[in-house]
Amino acid sequence: MNDYLYVGKIANTHGLKGELKIKSDTDFKEERYKTGSKLYLSSGDEMIELEVATHRVHKNYDLVKFKGLDNINDVEQYKGCTVHVHESQLDELDDGDYYYNDLIGSAVYGNDYIGIVKDVLNHGASDLLVIKRESKKEVMIPFVEEFVETVDLEKKEIKINEIEGLID
Repeated sequence: MNDYLYVGKIANTHGLKGELKIKSDTDFKEERYKTGSKLYLSSGDEMIELEVATHRVHKNYDLVKFKGLDNINDVEQYKGCTVHVHESQLDELDDGDYYYNDLIGSAVYGNDYIGIVKDVLNHGASDLLVIKRESKKEVMIPFVEEFVETVDLEKKEIKINEIEGLID
């Protein structure tokens, strides 16, 4: 599973013709859901490869139909599955842009060690780093220039500008 990156989660079926309603968590929807793209569904340890047949947006959800799955009976079993893309399908990003997966597990430092990035949430105006701290409550830090000074993917370290009130 380490070779796959999370794209979203299947919330439900949509209609009778095999569409799935996906709550997406990707900045690359056009690429992920274009006709012919390969996506992988997971319901535990097994990854099922499927090819996108159609995609459209409806009420903040991505409605995706996969090739060969033409009715609700074919897709009912996939409700609740997570949707992934294989890392070999990823494009190079511009400097200063990162895939969430690259940030997760990084050590975060301010004035001192703070904790480990547990998750990255898309929160409208900016992404939020969810930091797991030892024997303390988790903290969320906006992933913006004002707070994040440096990101070193090789060392898996993030240095933040720890302003008063940000952490505690």
